[in-house]
Order: sequence, then C-alpha cells, then structure tokens
Amino acid sequence: MEDEKLSYDIVVVGAGPAGLSFAIRLKQLQPELSVCVIEKAATIGGHTLSGAILDTVAINQLIPNWQQDYKGSLTTTISDKIYYLNSKHSFRLPLPKSWSSVGYPIVNLGEIVQYLAEKAESLAVDIFPGFSAASLYYIEKNGTKHVQGIKTGEFGLDAKGEKTESYQQPMLIESQQCILAEGARGYLSEQLIKEFKLNEGHSNQTYGIGIKEVWHVNSPEYKPGNVIHTTGWPLDSKTYGGGFIYQKENQLISLGIVIGLDYQNPYIDPFLELQRLKTHSLIKPLLENGELIQYGARALTEGGYQSVPTLAVPGAMLIGCAAGLINVPRIKGIHNAMLSGMLAAESTVAQFADEPNGITDFDDRLRASSVMQELYKVRNIRPSFKYGAIPGIMYSGLDNFLLKGNAPWTFSHHEDYKTLNKASSSKKINYPKPDGKLTFDKLTALSYANVGHRENQVAHLKIQDNNLPLNYNLAEFDSPETRYCPAQVYEVVTHNDQKIFRINAQNCLHCKTCDIKDPKQNIIWMPPEGGGGPNYTSM
Repeated sequence: MEDEKLSYDIVVVGAGPAGLSFAIRLKQLQPELSVCVIEKAATIGGHTLSGAILDTVAINQLIPNWQQDYKGSLTTTISDKIYYLNSKHSFRLPLPKSWSSVGYPIVNLGEIVQYLAEKAESLAVDIFPGFSAASLYYIEKNGTKHVQGIKTGEFGLDAKGEKTESYQQPMLIESQQCILAEGARGYLSEQLIKEFKLNEGHSNQTYGIGIKEVWHVNSPEYKPGNVIHTTGWPLDSKTYGGGFIYQKENQLISLGIVIGLDYQNPYIDPFLELQRLKTHSLIKPLLENGELIQYGARALTEGGYQSVPTLAVPGAMLIGCAAGLINVPRIKGIHNAMLSGMLAAESTVAQFADEPNGITDFDDRLRASSVMQELYKVRNIRPSFKYGAIPGIMYSGLDNFLLKGNAPWTFSHHEDYKTLNKASSSKKINYPKPDGKLTFDKLTALSYANVGHRENQVAHLKIQDNNLPLNYNLAEFDSPETRYCPAQVYEVVTHNDQKIFRINAQNCLHCKTCDIKDPKQNIIWMPPEGGGGPNYTSM
C-alpha cells in the first residue's frame, strides 16, 4: 500500500508550548512558509501535564498583551515557601529570590497550549491532532543524510511477530525542516539523537517522574495563590525529589511529587510516595473533605545545562523538553521551551533562503541565549543530590548563595537505568493501604486520567527479550516495573504455579518511565495510534 503524502515547508511534531511557539514565531517572521503541527493526543492539550507556574518572559515576547484575550485560569502566586519534611514535622528552608514564583501565574498548561494553538491557526498554521509520528524520513544529499519529513501510522508487528496495519492510514509528511517538540524522551527525538550521535561530548541525560493530582477542596486552610514546595519525607535520604502544592482559583489545588529516576531502592513506588505525602500534617488539612478530580503522570528531563545534546542536524532540530531545558531548582521549563521554539524559528528563517534542508545555526543561538545562561547558573544543583539529600541541600546553599552558580566545576550525571540496587540488598517499603478518600490505589487514580486506547491496536510497549522480565528483573530486582509505572501497566501474576509477565498497555499514560528506568533497557515505548492515551482537561 502506498503512503498518502503531504508536503509542507516545515513539520512540527508536538503541539506543546515549544512546538506552537515555533509555529507562531515562524509565521510572524515569514508568513509565506507553510507549516503543519501534528499531535498524538486526540485534542490539543489532551496529553499536556505540568505543575504549572508560568514564567511569563517568553509568552510576553511572543504575544504581547496576551492576557487581554486569554480566557484560561490565572492565579497570581502571592506566597512561595519550601519546607524540609520528616514524618511528623516541617521545617521551613530559605528560598533564593531567583527561584521564587511570587508574581507569576499558576496556570492550567492545557489551556495555555489551546490558546497558543488558536493563535497559530489564526496565522494559517495547519494543526492535526490525533496523529502519532512513527518514524523519521531520510534522504541522501551530497553524501550526507538529511531529514526530509516524518511518517505516521506505519505498519507494526503483532504478538505473533506478523505485520499488521495501523487503524490509521500510513502517511508521509515531507518537509524541508522537521521540528521535534515531543517533550521528554520523545520517540523520534531518541531516534535522531542516536542516528546523529548528538549526545557525544555531553553528559548523560537524567530524568524524573512527575505525578500530579488536581483536587477540588473545601478547607479553611485553602488560600488561592499560596505555593508550597517540599523536600525530604516521604523520600529516603538517597532519593532526589520533592512535592508541590499550588492553590489555584475556584477551590482547586494542584499537588504532586517529582522523583529523580536515578533512585536506588527498587521498592520505591512513586505513585505511593505521593499517597504518603498527602498524609503529612502540612498537607492533609488542605485536602480534608476535598475531592480528587484528575490524575496524571509524565517524565521530566532533569539533566540541564551539561546534558543538552547537539540540537540541529540537516533538516531537523530538537526544541523544548526534547532538548532538556528545564530549570530543575526552579521547577520551571515552559518559558525555556517557548524561547527555544522562538529561537529555532528565527534560525529557520535565516537559513531557509540559502539551504532549506541544511543545518541551521539554532544550536549556536540557543547556547548563546538566556536559556543556557539560566541553566548554567544551576547546573550543579541537581547532580549534587547524588551524594544524598542533606549534602545536596548544603551544596545547593553554597552554590547559590556563595558561588552564585559560578563554580569552576561542572558535575556530570549518571544513567538512570544503572542505579538500582539489587532487591536482596534493599529494604522493602511498607506503604499504608489506601483509604479511598485521601489516598488511592493506582487503578482508582487512573480512572481520573480518562485514559484509553483503541482495542486490538498494535502494542506500543515493545519487549526486546521476553525472558528478561522474569529471569532478570524479577530475579534481581523483584520486578521494579510493577512499581515505577504509575498506571499499573506491568504485572507479574501466577497462573498454574507459573509466573507470567503481563502488559496492560491500555492503561498507559505515555509517561515513558519504563523506557527510561528498565535496568536492561529492554522496554521500548513507541507512539501508539494517534488519539490514544490520557485525555487531560485540567492538568
């Protein structure tokens, strides 16, 4: 069967803040260029999840006076505090002024990207939700490999290893430049990085998993605009991470936990760590008599300055979280994602007249920009925690207050999948049973993510060696994938006295944690058919 074909000057993969900012800025600069944006979610914003407090520096540049016609929720942060927790008490820590969120709006990022999509469409950008990018399309040009577009809806393999066609018609979208704005651990982004060895000369990327709940509350403790961040309990001293509680308008609270995926204890369950966090005396009063209304999870790039790969190759660029531009201490990346998209658009316009399918100067532009200057100042904060929570906190104070981010050294990162200790040398964690009011089991929480995939579609979670889940993961680590997955995709069940490894792919939230943390890198997350996955409305 011959693929359907479309042709555009530019194709953007991912309708998030980075991809849409690219499209808007490009059209502002050169309206005659044709641009399409494809998005795997069924609706724009359907897979978008963030805390989210918005540093407005980028959106103010992209769309001056944007608040005049923005109809989404905005709650100005009036207080931002950080606490160190033990199991019973909380101790307030000093928060550097440069990390404070006071004055910035707490937003629903899904609403922000919907607004950006409307602006892009008003500039004649074509946006296609419900389409997954399956592979990059290459051509040879003067002996050099160039990206010439992307393919969607390709053939896959069923459980018997036989070819099966996607429900969607395969389609080739040819372009002169392909902009990968897929977010953390994007499938095409990983292909591009491996194909062109873009990580060479840079530190390993490291990731976190963010798990978030949205609550409607009825508590006297509720104060819109108050923000709380936490570190310490319930995490052990060797695990990086912490909680966040953002009090928004209309009696809504966003809360969650971010845990570095370089954790060592295979018995850690990030979802259950969030359930424990909610029971702390600092947080529980806010949620009493409240109601859970949405749940979700996603991976975050945490490598920062030293882990940003080379960003431009012939015919393609990496932008946003695909490039790894989150400022981890500030817990902010939306503005950097948008700024990277804008810089990529400017570099595309500068390049297009000379060699449309060539290598742009985007890598140089980004590394000379405020984005990398910001990341440079905090480059040693995240990796300092590999020595433990207390040393990390002490070093962070030294680095920020005394060295001002200008230490004459740069710490490196290690690969997350290599850090797990064996189960035999690890301590099991006794997580309390959920009460169904404040704390929940995974499947109950999952029902608040509106997740779904078309039945009988090609499995998007590929196990390369079917023997490893039981013979290695179970034997050595007591099946950590059954815990680090926030959607109960992976299970080990017993049938007729035999252990069976089961994959419930229909549960998948597309967080990609399994692709990152599997100790043998045996699990590959691939894009499912477009339109599947979660359908977030207030994340």
